[in-house]
Amino acid sequence: FSPPNVPTLTTSYAHGVSSFSLQSLTVGKALQVTAERWPDREAVVFVQSGIRKTFAQFQHDVDQAAAGLLALGLKKGDRLGMWGPNTYEWLLMQFATAKAGIIMVSVNPAYQPQELELALKKVQCKAIVCPTQFKTQRYCDMLRQLCPEMNTAPPGGIKSSRFSELSTVIVLDSQQPGTFHWNDLMQAGSSEHYQQLQDIQKQLSFDDPVNIQFTSVLKSIVLILSDSRELLEKDVRVCLPVPLYHCFGSVGGGMVMAVHGITLVFPSTGYDGRANLAAIQTEKCTFVYGTPTMYVDMLGQPDLAEFDLSSIKSGIMAGSPCPAEIVKNVIKVMGIKDMVIAYGTTENSPLTFSGFPVDSMERKAETVGCIYPHTEAKVVDPTTGTIVPLGVQGELMIRGYCVMLGYWQEEAKTQESITKEGWYKTGDIASLDKYGYCKIEGRLKDMIIRGGENIYPAEIEQFLHTHPKVQEVQVVGVKDERMGEEICACIKLKAGQECTVEEIQAYCRGQIAHFKIPRYVTFVESYPLTVSGKIKKNNLREQIEKQLGL
Repeated sequence: FSPPNVPTLTTSYAHGVSSFSLQSLTVGKALQVTAERWPDREAVVFVQSGIRKTFAQFQHDVDQAAAGLLALGLKKGDRLGMWGPNTYEWLLMQFATAKAGIIMVSVNPAYQPQELELALKKVQCKAIVCPTQFKTQRYCDMLRQLCPEMNTAPPGGIKSSRFSELSTVIVLDSQQPGTFHWNDLMQAGSSEHYQQLQDIQKQLSFDDPVNIQFTSVLKSIVLILSDSRELLEKDVRVCLPVPLYHCFGSVGGGMVMAVHGITLVFPSTGYDGRANLAAIQTEKCTFVYGTPTMYVDMLGQPDLAEFDLSSIKSGIMAGSPCPAEIVKNVIKVMGIKDMVIAYGTTENSPLTFSGFPVDSMERKAETVGCIYPHTEAKVVDPTTGTIVPLGVQGELMIRGYCVMLGYWQEEAKTQESITKEGWYKTGDIASLDKYGYCKIEGRLKDMIIRGGENIYPAEIEQFLHTHPKVQEVQVVGVKDERMGEEICACIKLKAGQECTVEEIQAYCRGQIAHFKIPRYVTFVESYPLTVSGKIKKNNLREQIEKQLGL
């Protein structure tokens, strides 16, 4: 899995080859193999709570929790909702449910009652695991609001008028009416349940569903993040600030730990830019994951220079478009020479493209690298579906083991996204070069159509990031009677800087096509974010339209 040095592509179709075959492992088996190989290597470190576990200890806890789930009456195929921030129990549940054949539902920790209700009804959860509260999120109170029957029910015997399937609530850190405490779960399994767990292993296949993510289902087969020999022989310690409810955390973190024997270091329960730097320093992390926003946060810490980040050899930036200037700063300021840009989508479990540590700065800044092994990619004309010539933009499509099983109980929506030949439509506009490097130009649905011109926000964002006063920028299309849409740049300035609309527009003149120059420029302190640190462009667009009186 090394960078291509000769041009091999003749059209916009690429197939990732590898000298390693795919492994026929379930999630439970993958962890077991790794725990037997490195029983005494650290598997996880939770800096805030002080929890440290070796692979042998983690495997022991997983088996105990899995036997406990069977003892509480959960069966293969049942859904269990995991609702909360990054804690040891979250990771434990990910592997315990998989081992017991239970489908874990990753519930966004920021959900409010109405959103939780929709999620639980959609996938018919039989059990929920959550903390009492975290920051302003009062999980038990919200559950009680939706399911008052909890107050009078025996643990495991909830009969809810709202949720027909829900019978069991497990609370991590307190004793509540109608619920099990986490310790009850960990002590529930008897020798009979351990035997049952062993028997279930014979019935599980790597094609069984293991996880439901909003908005998709992941297969239990595992992605290959790099040449496994390279990872396996070294002590790789990954600083993981991304949320576990998101596939970047649960697959890129949890699954890669189980398959490759890496150590996961969780800097904080809820996201905290400064805690990431502290964790890198104290835990001697060699690798760091993050969205572009997270790297901007780390770069923006006033005392960044005081942290010793010399242990970091490499990192992955993914989750949303990665502007070239941020990539350059991470390499230059944080000293992460082997920074790698990756691309994926939840529906593809999640990563399908990544660059190489040795790539040139230009390639790191402008492409998302090459297709992963055992995976196919093609770029097609969105209207005709035919493959476009090299270098021409079109919709990116992916086929391979990584494609989700489907949208839960939504056959029509699944067929809309996955063709009968097995191609997943990403909805991203991309192009491929003759070496197989992919450029993501933007989202089909983010595309701004201004007076008939197709404009990709990512292109303007990349350019505005080169302005010395700009820390971060998001470009959205806003309503316009004459043009249909106009361009608005929402800019977050670097600390202590001041700037005007005219200054930004003047900077663009002669540098980008006149029709791409933002008609509107607004200066913002922050952006509306999802819990995983992605910017909610729709919300931003609505805010701006309101602000501009459109």
